[in-house]
Amino acid sequence: MSTLLELDGLVATWRRIHPNSESGSCCELDGRGETVPLSQPSARRQIVLTDVYCEIAEQIGHVAAMSVAVTTPAFGIRVADVVWMPPEKWEGFDREGPIPFVPDLCVEVLLDRKLPHDIGPRVRAYLEGGAREVIVVGQHGELEFYGANGPQQASAFGITLSLEQMYF
Repeated sequence: MSTLLELDGLVATWRRIHPNSESGSCCELDGRGETVPLSQPSARRQIVLTDVYCEIAEQIGHVAAMSVAVTTPAFGIRVADVVWMPPEKWEGFDREGPIPFVPDLCVEVLLDRKLPHDIGPRVRAYLEGGAREVIVVGQHGELEFYGANGPQQASAFGITLSLEQMYF
């Protein structure tokens, strides 16, 4: 049985695997520091990610980001498709590595994912790590909202996403 790594160990492993943070994220790390490969998003998935990012930034503020590595207590280091948090939370940590906590809002886009069934553990990892909301964009463009108490009918942030159906 492998031992779970502490935050410092996870970040050190992350930096060793990703020495140039501008090269993008090729993988996630589970709680033991073992790599979990990520596939490159298709062009249409990248378009949807960009649309989600732009709509969130327009609706609740320009402190959103795409494809961001975040540290979760339940999994290790996940790469969220889109994240948002208030400006003051962006201060005070090294932006060259993964965010050392889970942002207030995390979005996962399932379009073109080979393993969409892993979304439950992803949602739980974000919520257990402190996310106020997780939005899941399904493979056909359907939206699911999750908060600390489970599924929600609508976004707690008041976000509405109008995604082009031609990409789904």
